[in-house]
Amino acid sequence: QVQLVESGGGLVQAGGSLRLSCAASGRTFSSYAMGWFRQAPGKERELVARIKWSDYTTLYTDPVKGRFTISGDNPKNTVYLQMNSLKLEDTAVYYCAAWSNLIRIDYWGQGTQVTVSS
Repeated sequence: QVQLVESGGGLVQAGGSLRLSCAASGRTFSSYAMGWFRQAPGKERELVARIKWSDYTTLYTDPVKGRFTISGDNPKNTVYLQMNSLKLEDTAVYYCAAWSNLIRIDYWGQGTQVTVSS
């Protein structure tokens, strides 16, 4: 069984920074990509950023471009999300995810709360 464990969430003032981490534990697996989703109260879960392991290319949702950076270590199935210049609208539960191919997500983390205050 595979578990994705997130850490690094918390409370931060607007304009501040946080770094989220996600590490896989359990049996060994090979992922196509890993990334981060978020879900704010009353809203649908949305993809924030993803990194593809074959060439370490990244993609971001428009609202976080230039502020968030995703990075990671493929052999260790570890992914990070550096979040700078945080805004109130970044407040959400952030979930780590692992894809086995272009469209299939096989594993989810339990989520970590990020709260940005004014």
